[in-house]
Amino acid sequence: MARKRSRNTKFNLGKVLLNNSLVKIVLGVVATGSFAIAFGQEKIAQFMPFSSGTSTECLKQFYREEPPFLVKDSLNKNSYPLCFNGFNVMYSGVSKTPLWTAEHLSPQRLSQKIKREDSFHEELRVNAEHRALLKDYKGSGYDRGHMSPNGDMPTKQSQADSFSLANMVPQAPKNNQQVWRELEEATRAMATKQKQDVYVVTGPVFSGKKLSTIGNGVIVPTAVFKAIYIPKEGIIGAYYAPNNNSLQVKILSVCQLEELTGINIFPQLTEEQKRNTYKLPLSTAQVKANQKIAYSHWDGESQCAPDVSADQLQALQKKFKSKNGPAETNISVPKVDGQTQDALVKQLVEALLQYLLQILK
Repeated sequence: MARKRSRNTKFNLGKVLLNNSLVKIVLGVVATGSFAIAFGQEKIAQFMPFSSGTSTECLKQFYREEPPFLVKDSLNKNSYPLCFNGFNVMYSGVSKTPLWTAEHLSPQRLSQKIKREDSFHEELRVNAEHRALLKDYKGSGYDRGHMSPNGDMPTKQSQADSFSLANMVPQAPKNNQQVWRELEEATRAMATKQKQDVYVVTGPVFSGKKLSTIGNGVIVPTAVFKAIYIPKEGIIGAYYAPNNNSLQVKILSVCQLEELTGINIFPQLTEEQKRNTYKLPLSTAQVKANQKIAYSHWDGESQCAPDVSADQLQALQKKFKSKNGPAETNISVPKVDGQTQDALVKQLVEALLQYLLQILK
């Protein structure tokens, strides 16, 4: 009987060990399956070539769901309409920077406070030959300057998206860290302090025949802009800051900005509206909760961008309706080169291992 009990004990012990192993295997499978949900939406999304918000969310970033329109034909060369979580980008494979980014700020959106976590990364939806690389900025003397800022983002996923190099331009350090930071804060304050919906279009200005580059052909803007429209009050105007360390900034009419950029910034608005210019605040201290932003002047000299037809706008809207990248455009889905593939696999494996270790502890 003793031997039988001993054998039964060993058998039962074996069953327990086997069950424990099976539990671990099941946990591993469950962890792997849930990884894409629990971890991937916030982290993996930035590495995958097919990552964007829904079509409705994309179009909501534009006033009346109508995107800025590239009027200057040369700007359309190798351009990529990209939908991100919380903002949209028209990226240029020529300059390897955005031409514009667009976002809709509201008090509700900005009530979500997300701790900053830097995650600069290359945009894999852009073909390799048109893609800005992390090494392009290394030792360049320029910051990786957000166009749609991290501080505007209401979720971890949109924050991660904001660190895509498709949302960056080479920006002079003082311009980025001081002037631009203060203007971004002032823009948010207009939404939060005055409880307004604010539509924002941000981007670079390239002027002159000789433009500087960094890395492998990333063009350095001569200036950066941020155009503002507050529908409820009709407040409109644009910040314009030279991309240097002079700390200069001025306020332009949207028409003047359109003349400088070759972009119809707000195709929904009339020429008369875009010639109006308001005294936009340069800091949060200048934004008062119960004090309307003052009118500045009417610009009768600048050349506004020509009107955009309904058909042209509808065609552009379709390019931002794809859930999984730039479908319905003339842009082909990029092939992931060997170097990018190796880096992607390494990052995913490391992230997966970290997640599994947390689950099995």
